[in-house]
Amino acid sequence: MLPVYKEKLESIKNEVYGIGVCVAKANELALEAIESKKYSLFNEAKNELINLEKTSNKIDNLIVTTLALHAPEAKDLRVLVSYLKITNEIVRASTNTRSFIKSFSRIVSSEIDLDKINEYGIPLHKSAILAIKTALKIIQIENENETEDYFHKVVVEESKTDDLYSMIEKNILKMITKNKELSKDYFEALSSLRRLEKVADRAASIANLLLYAHLGGEIHQA
Repeated sequence: MLPVYKEKLESIKNEVYGIGVCVAKANELALEAIESKKYSLFNEAKNELINLEKTSNKIDNLIVTTLALHAPEAKDLRVLVSYLKITNEIVRASTNTRSFIKSFSRIVSSEIDLDKINEYGIPLHKSAILAIKTALKIIQIENENETEDYFHKVVVEESKTDDLYSMIEKNILKMITKNKELSKDYFEALSSLRRLEKVADRAASIANLLLYAHLGGEIHQA
């Protein structure tokens, strides 16, 4: 691998990892806001996502430029194509996180039973965070044989979010039947938690793309 190309590839990896960390940090701050009831932390969470899409576009331009100038072959080409797709997945995770923060910051002042929602909502949020952080670890691992282990860990957490969301959905529908006047707020809560489940989906997609980048095969929809 040429020194200049290797340097650019490392720069791309670091930049991609950096925007991924911003999404994870935003979710950690949002979770802290909910657990501690310090809702001002929602603003800090939103600040983590400022300019993320702009940074993502710069990374994409760097990837395209690297492809054009260095004409990488085989595995290197596979890696760059994967990272080009990963930036999009991170932006989608950011969008879902931003939507969650915006929505949930409204419902905390409503009269719905937040304790009941958080019973499964907090574990769901924790699994989504763990999924995205574990997926990002794959970028940094040096032993590519560990890729599959990390990939399966992400899949496990993503599966947990599916199960937890189903439990939340059932509980909220029960609460709506008892408090129909609050149905709008409960549905908003359900919709916001769906965004967290989507963050875990994006983490699974990132892990899948990194699995492809490291080991080859086919890209499957996660």
